[in-house]
Amino acid sequence: MRYGLHVWLLSAGLLAGCGSAMVNPVTGETERSVMSEDAEVAEGAKAHAEVLKEYGVVANPALQAYVNGIGQKLAAQSHRSHLQWHFTVLDSPEINAFALPGGYVYITRGIMAYLDSEADLAGVIGHEIGHVTARHGAQRATRQQDAGLGVLAASVLGAVLESQGFGGAGRLAGDLSQTVAAGYIASYGREQELQADSLGAEYLSRVRYDPRNMVDVIRVLKAQEQYAADVARAEGRPVPKGGDWLASHPSNDQRLEQISQLAAQYRSDKYEDEGRTRYFKAIAGMAFADSAAQGLARGQEFYHPPLGFALTAPSGWRFQNDESQLAVVNAGGDAGMVLRLVPPSAGRNHADILRNVLKPTQGSTEARTLNGLSATHFVGARQTSQGTQRLEATVVSGPAERTYLLLYSARDAAALQRATPAMQALESSFRALTAQDKAAAREWVVAAAPYPKGGFAELAKNSPLPRAEQQLRLLNGYYGAGAPAVGQQVKVIAAR
Repeated sequence: MRYGLHVWLLSAGLLAGCGSAMVNPVTGETERSVMSEDAEVAEGAKAHAEVLKEYGVVANPALQAYVNGIGQKLAAQSHRSHLQWHFTVLDSPEINAFALPGGYVYITRGIMAYLDSEADLAGVIGHEIGHVTARHGAQRATRQQDAGLGVLAASVLGAVLESQGFGGAGRLAGDLSQTVAAGYIASYGREQELQADSLGAEYLSRVRYDPRNMVDVIRVLKAQEQYAADVARAEGRPVPKGGDWLASHPSNDQRLEQISQLAAQYRSDKYEDEGRTRYFKAIAGMAFADSAAQGLARGQEFYHPPLGFALTAPSGWRFQNDESQLAVVNAGGDAGMVLRLVPPSAGRNHADILRNVLKPTQGSTEARTLNGLSATHFVGARQTSQGTQRLEATVVSGPAERTYLLLYSARDAAALQRATPAMQALESSFRALTAQDKAAAREWVVAAAPYPKGGFAELAKNSPLPRAEQQLRLLNGYYGAGAPAVGQQVKVIAAR
């Protein structure tokens, strides 16, 4: 149970009604805005607390200080150096970085694993600073208010890649595509992204990082897209379109072309060491993919050491883990089981929980035992404004006196019928962590090793990654072709 994609909502009280004239710090031009600078700062501070609650922070003070130091150095040379800037590494495996109005910048450990140097990291941070300095959050809020869509403060402004082909972004895109103004807002977003790239290159040059490192960052995103497409084809799934989320980001091909042109305009003889050795030292030991605190997906097994439970997914089913629930979804994406931790306020026994959480109007229960754990299965229905809704769920008393709800879910009755046997098997696998489970529930971390004569194939032999050679190439910027020099330090993944 871990992260999710979010769109942060602006408080109506912070918006300046019909807007007022503001001078853009980057362009020097006057523009109408529904957000003053004070409102930007206030909204950023409010949303910052939600971001930290949603994602969690990497519990590594040295890594946080390292990233903050780079961010503060860049921000001091930006068009809004007077803001109080905040730079945070989030405990998320997403390939993501984003910014909120008022000087709040976030980078996930997920994208940090794929960067190759301090200068690459500076490129990502510089891009996000550019969103804030150019007031892109305020501009988007103004455009969306004009379009009558309500105000979305800072939908993820950074480089989002839904490499697994699912998540909140697709639903958001579907919602906005129903409005006449959606295409206009998306087009405006592409301009913002390219402007942020330009500003990032400028800020890098000011602090003596080579802007050409931003080219490397875009190549990281392009490689992620290619890897996601290759995995989808191998598994017989549709190729995800992560590079065009909400069409608000330009294609990575377009960004690569522009950044290459921008970088060529800067002198190449004044830049300092790109900081590869410093960067490798900073990320050593950083969790890779799932963290133990969030729960670990290992093939068809899921282990949650802090909560003390495990379960096994049917063949071909995938885990979708966010901050509030774990979903296990079939290959077709039309059925799945959702597991939620039940709060104590929901009831003192299974009957109370079923009544208070599901709110059924009819149904029956059956007592069950799941690997020694007491459970109650419910099948019934409830009346809604749309008609009768079928309900099927199991409440189970899990380890450490925690209670869980396993909810059967499907697109329609036919999908539910097809998936029910697999969901019953999934439910039956719910268990307290066994000694074998605990031994398998080892967190993966980033480490470094000299590149061997046998290449990535040799490194893959001792890697816990499921597609080890492909993923090691991806991790080191050689996906598809190429190789580092023998003896050069490269990133590897180890189990701890």
